[in-house]
Amino acid sequence: MQTDIDPRSLIGRKAFDRQGAKIGTVDEVYLDDATGVPEWAAVRTGLFTRDAFVPLEPSEFVDGALLIPFDRSLIKDAPDFGVGRHLSPEQELQLYRHYGLDSSSSAGTGPDRDFGKLAGQEE
Repeated sequence: MQTDIDPRSLIGRKAFDRQGAKIGTVDEVYLDDATGVPEWAAVRTGLFTRDAFVPLEPSEFVDGALLIPFDRSLIKDAPDFGVGRHLSPEQELQLYRHYGLDSSSSAGTGPDRDFGKLAGQEE
């Protein structure tokens, strides 16, 4: 994902799965605590107003929309941790496993790493 995009500019954007089917709207963006890089987005799916967490890497921001390279069913089945709170390391690892991603490839991963700070939130 482009790292020069202001994460706040993603909020309110439409999100689509790998087939181009609309999943929902980006509700919140979570930053890596160590690097400040946008790492996860919570997408409001409209299904009982649930938010699904999606990885921003390897997603792409194209023509004002978030393109998520996973199937809609996988996205909608992602663990639900609620939004507006910090993601714990355990929660983030669950998300990495759910999407079949390697959590060690993310910068700063380690036993002392703090995960998932909500964009726009001050410590």
